[in-house]
Amino acid sequence: MTDKRKVLIVDDEPDFVEAFRVTLAGKAYEVVSAFSKAEAQELMRLCPDLVVLGTLAPAGQAFTLHKWLKQHPRYKDTPLLVIDAKYEERGVKGWRKFEGMQLEADEYVTKPVEPASLVLRIKSLLDEFIRRLKVLVADDHTMVREGICAVLSLQKDIDVIAEAVNGRDAVEKALRLLPNVALMDIMMPEMSGLEATKQICHECPETKVLILTQYDEKENMLAARSVGAYGFIAKRSASDDLVKGVRTVSLGRYYPSSYADISAS
Repeated sequence: MTDKRKVLIVDDEPDFVEAFRVTLAGKAYEVVSAFSKAEAQELMRLCPDLVVLGTLAPAGQAFTLHKWLKQHPRYKDTPLLVIDAKYEERGVKGWRKFEGMQLEADEYVTKPVEPASLVLRIKSLLDEFIRRLKVLVADDHTMVREGICAVLSLQKDIDVIAEAVNGRDAVEKALRLLPNVALMDIMMPEMSGLEATKQICHECPETKVLILTQYDEKENMLAARSVGAYGFIAKRSASDDLVKGVRTVSLGRYYPSSYADISAS
């Protein structure tokens, strides 16, 4: 069973949002909604597959949210459908002329619009867009890193955005680049993978850490779990588990499922 595609609707008209929610839910989409710029920014942590950016008062709020999305290293490529206010209301809650000249949207429509008329456009946008997972690979052995990167590069939904040669390097790159997943070795110079994991999970909780190590003793699994890692894979089985593990932890799920209970066993 595949996960539902998630759509974030941002609009300050409750009736319009509810009509949109009901319409998309009826087409098996998962829908979350926000009525302000601040709420939308908070809900982006859920990593929606598409954002519907409607009207927000006062005028300029939709534009500044659009600007924030397009400048954010994690959200800038999320498909965006902009719904502008009626012409006579644009001075109150819509896009002003100079803002429209800076618009970067995949689709643009204006109110009044029936949500049902946009279902096919939304489906088309989502079908064209493949959510690419951004992965950081941290291992002090060059050949190991290259092998991991080679496996991941074959996946059309995964981008290796950086490599790190030690724990300190991994922390710096994770905080700067905000990967969806950090693949972390345990034994590394300058800072261990466990210490790096602890810092990343504390300072960048949106990045999920997957431990990939040759030291697969239970005490290491317990230590990894205690510092916030979402998964643990032995290098000897990496070829079978690596891609699935990356995809699983990116969704905020433990991999393997038994790893979630490691502290209790």
